Amino acid sequence: MMTHSNSLPMFTLLAVLMTLFSGCASINLDTHVADTPEQALAIAADENDTQRAQRYLLRIASNYQSKDNHTAARTILQDDLLKSAKGQALEQQRLLAMASAIELEDRAWAKELAATIDTENFLNYPSDLLPRAANLQAQTQALAGKPFEAAMTLILLGQADSSVGPQSVHDKIWNQLKNVDSKKLQANTNNAIGFENQGWLELAMTLRNSDSNLDAQGRLIRQWQNNWPGHPAAQTLPKELALMADISSSRPENIVLALPLEGPLASAGKAIRDGFIAAYYKDTSTNRSKTDIRVVDTADRPFRDLYSELSNSKVDLIVGPLEKDGLTELADMNTLPVPVLGLNYLPGDSKAPDGLYQYGLSAEDEARQIAEQLAEDGITRILALIPNGEWGDRVSAALTNKLQETGVTALHVQRFFPEDNLRAISADVLGVTASRQRAINVERTIGLNVEFEPRPRQDAEAIVMVAAPTIARQFKPLFAFYFAGNLPVYAPSITYEGVPNPSRDRDLNNVMFTDIPWVLAEDNPLRGDAEQYLSGTKGQLGRLFAMGADAWQLSKRLPLLQQVKDAAIDGHTGTLTMTPAGAIHREQLWAKFVNGTPEVLKSKAPDTLVPGE
Repeated sequence: MMTHSNSLPMFTLLAVLMTLFSGCASINLDTHVADTPEQALAIAADENDTQRAQRYLLRIASNYQSKDNHTAARTILQDDLLKSAKGQALEQQRLLAMASAIELEDRAWAKELAATIDTENFLNYPSDLLPRAANLQAQTQALAGKPFEAAMTLILLGQADSSVGPQSVHDKIWNQLKNVDSKKLQANTNNAIGFENQGWLELAMTLRNSDSNLDAQGRLIRQWQNNWPGHPAAQTLPKELALMADISSSRPENIVLALPLEGPLASAGKAIRDGFIAAYYKDTSTNRSKTDIRVVDTADRPFRDLYSELSNSKVDLIVGPLEKDGLTELADMNTLPVPVLGLNYLPGDSKAPDGLYQYGLSAEDEARQIAEQLAEDGITRILALIPNGEWGDRVSAALTNKLQETGVTALHVQRFFPEDNLRAISADVLGVTASRQRAINVERTIGLNVEFEPRPRQDAEAIVMVAAPTIARQFKPLFAFYFAGNLPVYAPSITYEGVPNPSRDRDLNNVMFTDIPWVLAEDNPLRGDAEQYLSGTKGQLGRLFAMGADAWQLSKRLPLLQQVKDAAIDGHTGTLTMTPAGAIHREQLWAKFVNGTPEVLKSKAPDTLVPGE
């Protein structure tokens, strides 16, 4: 009896094992839910019916997608078993794969999928799935670096499904056409077949070939509409193009330039004023008979009082104030009856009221751009030198926050005052002081003198140096003195005085820094004219002059920047874009000191900018 009672559990165990390893005969693949993608793949691999196994995997992948677990879905959808799918199973696999590739921003997978897709592919899906399939197909092609193919997919969707809202589709088509390489766009325009394709490509090519200002581009858009009256895009222009076409009629005509013309900020206010007025007169698109610019001094009264007075007069736009306190006085208003283009930024925790735009030469923008450049250059660990004080606090916060976003580690951030012992500061940030202290501790421990050569820390890959020229010219040689001369050095515009001075700036050789096009770009007609007739167009005042010139360009384009995603202006102070909160951000140029003279580094600027005049 004892032998019999012990064999029964063993028999039962064997039966269970045989069931598990005999093709999963007890598993209903129509209802089974796998715990992991690996379990699903193992069960499918044991299924003799390939099509049944494929249907099971597609259902499990879809379940993972519904739970927003696209990583698990990708594991299943990339399995070899599904690569042999055909017919309906293939179309379902492709639809699910495109959805997960887009969510995961998996460009390699998107390229693999796009290679198997032609423009008409989405037409294989039922009518109720047509818009979803087409949009997924277009997004996959765009993610794969094929914006032209994505545009063609969306153009065909507009033809194939009349239920799709034209505005949404036309906006998406235009966003893709903007990103098509100029040579490819030209070649396809020359060989375009079909009324709608021809019209779209001619529109894109017309604006791509134009070096004109925004007003001239608006006229080109209206001319294209007249030439293609029956084209769907002529009847419903992409939102961005409609704004460009209407921009002239919506321009502010009565502008108040509110700046400090007395007191400590007078020189800055006058430089901005001169830049604004110079750009206005240089702008050939301006109708001077309709445009009135009035300059008022903000130095002698609270800006809130001045704003209230101007709000009750015939004013379309106020450009100013420059003072941060004056801008803050507007922060507690919900809506500004007269829009304001402030020439500074609110504190980080302040919410801007509707109608308030913010623009300035923000040091935070430069700090963020340095962090992005470090990441782009493959640098993961840095040291930083940043001045003490409120300005340095803002730079430090912006830099460290952006470093965290980009995956770059700040090993040590050393703050300093200009009057500090810069040799000691350099030794501290490079870890030489700590190295020397370790040697001293060893001597104390063993009671003997130790031969010691100070060494900088070995884990840093670059230095971020935020310092004025006189300080920077001392720091850079000290890095070499402490055996860290091989570390690349990145700096903001404060390091360069704005005027070439090779004899003094040789100590800055190989320092890479970011600065505005007004300072670094070789060819600038406005700058050339201004230097002949005006003072204060170089150095720090020159940067403010350029800021004033860009404030004029912005005054005409605020609705465009606010309402069109990714719209940008190629300005004198950089590539200008607007956040949803109305703050203008700048992307500057990069240069490197070579023989004491800045040399501009290659730019990766896109060719879809809104031109400045």
